[in-house]
Amino acid sequence: MKLVIKNNVSELEKVNIFVEEIASELKIPNNIIFNINLVLEEIISNIIFYAFDDNSNHEILIEAKLIDNDLQILIEDDGKAFNLLEAPPPTDLDAGIEDRNIGGLGIHFAKTLMDNIDYKRENNKNKIYLRKMILEIHTDKFRN
Repeated sequence: MKLVIKNNVSELEKVNIFVEEIASELKIPNNIIFNINLVLEEIISNIIFYAFDDNSNHEILIEAKLIDNDLQILIEDDGKAFNLLEAPPPTDLDAGIEDRNIGGLGIHFAKTLMDNIDYKRENNKNKIYLRKMILEIHTDKFRN
């Protein structure tokens, strides 16, 4: 499944609908879909707000596919190079909301909620690869 959106915050609703379609198609549990939705919203918001130095329209590609038990998601944009894997972790996670520094929490969510993240810069494009394992329980051991 693929979705192409513009670099406009109003397009985030399309991402939410896209994730819900994936969830319905693959019968993914709600808690996993909530995490995927959160991570995509954070990453794509960062792209929309920080990746582009001009006021032109740019496209952001989101592609999802299931391989074995892994939901694999590609996010691709033509913005400034930014490797989220090199971003330092937030140092004030235990601080209250009023005492926290702004920023860094979305990347932290992505790193902790996904099973794997990879980044490549190819052909002047950022490519973020997300992987989330989707497991179904096929045993009577967990049934009453």
